[in-house]
Amino acid sequence: MDIASLAIQLISGAVGGVGAGKVMPKFSLGTAGNAIAGLLGGGVGGQILSMVTGAAAAGGGGMDIGSILGGVASSGVGGGVLMVVIGLVKSAMKKT
Repeated sequence: MDIASLAIQLISGAVGGVGAGKVMPKFSLGTAGNAIAGLLGGGVGGQILSMVTGAAAAGGGGMDIGSILGGVASSGVGGGVLMVVIGLVKSAMKKT
């Protein structure tokens, strides 16, 4: 993995986390919290996708448009999902 791929994953994850927070305000952690959760989810989501698809092992993961779009999509979704999971845990903890 190169630094450009990691940057794309982190930025996409942050955008996904903030976007998920706007769409589901009940689970929002605030803009900064959503972005931080998105960063983490984007990095993890991008890594999982590259392991599952074998992109790194096959020498893929280059800077062609397909790999960029795949990284953006997986990292954005990963960031949004992690933000929602953290929001659900936070909501559950408030109820008790």
